[in-house]
Amino acid sequence: MIILVTGSAGFIGSSLVLRLLERGDIVYGIDNHNDYYDPLIKESRLNRFKENPNYTHFRINLEDKTAVQKVFNLAKPDKVVNLAAQAGVRYSIENPLAYIDSNIVGFANLLEGCREHQVNHLVYASSSSVYGANSNMPFSIHHNVDHPMSLYAASKKSNELMAHSYSHLFNIPTTGLRFFTVYGPWGRPDMALFKFTKAILEDKPIDVFNYGKHRRDFTYIDDIVEGVIRVLDRPAFSNNNWDGNNPDPASSKAPWRLYNIGNNKPVELMDYISAIEESLNKKAELNLLPLQPGDVPDTYADIKDLITEFDYKPNTSVKQGVKNFIDWYLNYYHLK
Repeated sequence: MIILVTGSAGFIGSSLVLRLLERGDIVYGIDNHNDYYDPLIKESRLNRFKENPNYTHFRINLEDKTAVQKVFNLAKPDKVVNLAAQAGVRYSIENPLAYIDSNIVGFANLLEGCREHQVNHLVYASSSSVYGANSNMPFSIHHNVDHPMSLYAASKKSNELMAHSYSHLFNIPTTGLRFFTVYGPWGRPDMALFKFTKAILEDKPIDVFNYGKHRRDFTYIDDIVEGVIRVLDRPAFSNNNWDGNNPDPASSKAPWRLYNIGNNKPVELMDYISAIEESLNKKAELNLLPLQPGDVPDTYADIKDLITEFDYKPNTSVKQGVKNFIDWYLNYYHLK
């Protein structure tokens, strides 16, 4: 297949591209290499496959409609995976317009490309953050999610709604995946695992928000990629039993679906920190702080639908996943 992957120099995107190339797909990648975090790690991720003859890379912004159209015209993709986005809950408070440009205008340009080229399936990254003020655990795709607590979350919810309109109007199969705290080797420097590891090694205190009383459904990168590929290979389909009088938020009469993709095992933040300490054989100095604006205390994914429909089940423990990250980190920064 010919597959277009946006965010291909990103954490999840680059890992997905590697898997697709390994199985023989032709991949076109889009990434703008912005400096939201260290661009050097993006270059290093890209270096793992940029010389592969089945890979072509484009450094463009999704909000550049003309550039996106050119990529679609050249690639003529069978399927599209959108993993590009302006990430980060806190940054959306500081710079909201970056999220409108990338996550909404950029996504609209992708939808138009999919429509014009009759793409067989669009899979796109949503986020556990869409659950916002919901406190009913575990978070289910069949719950209503109309109370986002950050513009980042609102932009992801918008993507789900925009995709539905294109699925309904133009019969484009679209599937949204709500990711739950992805971690692992080649991860993002702005995420807790990366920041905690760096600080502990440098004998600096780590900021622990909500006084360490967070629970997160940490999901290992390989488990995420496996789920994305399984979903990508089977385009979204209509729910013929969908009832407008009792609407299911996760499906539709249109070929449109939503799924949670998480570990289904929430972990206390303090236990996560303990796993880092154990892998580093070094104790952390904790700076306990209150909950940050826009953040939620807990995340917990109900993934029954993904298990039932795709035989998907993550199998990497947090202890093993953290160890894999630490081994990668020490090697990448030549610390061992």
